[in-house]
Amino acid sequence: MTQQLHIFFFPFMAHGHTIPFIDLAILFATKGVKSTIIATPSNAPHIKKVTQKANKLGYQIDTLVIKFPAVEAGLPDGCDDTDKVPSPDMMPKFFLAVKMLKQPLSDLLKQHCPHCLVADMFFPWTTEVAAMFKIPRIVFHGTCVFSLSAMEHVRLYQPHKSKETFTIPNFPGDDIKMTTAELQDYVKQETWRTKLFNDSKETESECFGVIVNSFYELESVYADHYTDFLGRRAWLVGPISLSTKGVINKAERGKQSSIEEHECLKWLQSKDQNSVVYICFGSTTNFVDSQLMEIAKGLEASDQQFVWVVRKEKESNDEKGKENWLLEFEKRMEGKGLIIRGWAPQVLILENEAIGGFVTHCGWNSILESVTAGVPVITWPLAAEQFYNEKLLVEVLKIGVGVGARKWKRLVGDFVKSEAIEKAVKEIMVGEKAVEMRNRAKRFADMAKKAVEDGGSSESHLNALIGELSSIAIKTCK
Repeated sequence: MTQQLHIFFFPFMAHGHTIPFIDLAILFATKGVKSTIIATPSNAPHIKKVTQKANKLGYQIDTLVIKFPAVEAGLPDGCDDTDKVPSPDMMPKFFLAVKMLKQPLSDLLKQHCPHCLVADMFFPWTTEVAAMFKIPRIVFHGTCVFSLSAMEHVRLYQPHKSKETFTIPNFPGDDIKMTTAELQDYVKQETWRTKLFNDSKETESECFGVIVNSFYELESVYADHYTDFLGRRAWLVGPISLSTKGVINKAERGKQSSIEEHECLKWLQSKDQNSVVYICFGSTTNFVDSQLMEIAKGLEASDQQFVWVVRKEKESNDEKGKENWLLEFEKRMEGKGLIIRGWAPQVLILENEAIGGFVTHCGWNSILESVTAGVPVITWPLAAEQFYNEKLLVEVLKIGVGVGARKWKRLVGDFVKSEAIEKAVKEIMVGEKAVEMRNRAKRFADMAKKAVEDGGSSESHLNALIGELSSIAIKTCK
């Protein structure tokens, strides 16, 4: 009797990482794999809610809760998710706590004896832990192979040290230009994140391989380059959310929505096709009040209908002042604009035919949701690898228009004036160029759907990986 393949999935403790990890674990479970997600106490309830639904559908997927050593690392008790870190200067302590999970993870591996560990990019040390138990460790990245490759070329060749504006060396096409201002702070100067970044990149070549939430047709040139030139083993199995849509309610992805989904959809259904622009900057962006006002001015001047997600800030002195002008703007835009404070049912919104464009921070989860829905984008990168993602959207795929952000600035973003916002919104929503981008985006959406179907590229990559892992799944845990 063939032994059932058992895989551990270990996501980083942040919503943008946990969401696709849940999708991935379920995807493997739909293929008959026993999937186990490792969660911290505050993330466990949401994960268990999803896994319990999957169990009822006949899929074997479990959750194991691992104690997070917050206090031991100098953090407040219960601080086991990036959302709970009191201030940015305490992030080193959070990552210290993460590294302290080495022994608890080892204990879980010894107790449950999985055949493989799929761990987040932020856990480079898990390669060593997996090796102790003679099981493969696979990296799961929250971005595309274009950006993975581009970042590695910048890391290896360091072109920014000699030029302010440079072409990424030895990169496919030979024409992707970057500026030093667009690079991550830890690339430009040594910080505690630099070692984490370097360890993460080096782990890619040391571990069994890399799973990517993308599909071959979207970035085939870069997928081949990642494998052939950089020597990484990679399986592109996305868009994963398309493969798990029967398990995960679209309105329940991520946090609890701040608006009743029917209220939002009812508002959208009263609008014409491609007549509404959707604005959302992910789960961690924290724009200053003056930037929010510029967005409001730009939206009003563009004369376009909109759904705008305004993230609630942690308590601040100017919160009351922001609400005053925002309430006035909301009242003035009644019927033309819908403001959501907090978390939005993004997948449902993007899939609505009223949406004609999406203003995004270029986080890969949001990009893939937009591509899957066939919606062109206005790119407003802020941090992480988002400036690389923008290059793919605007210059390679040609389904995006840049808003003009030019400086990498963690959490707060580069300041953009209302005139630039107005211009970009009009360009994505009105005119011949907008129609061309929308048609191109629809073609990529069709490709995405075919990729996850039987015989599709992502389905084939997934089956090949499962087959390979099954062939080496010999019990070595004692």
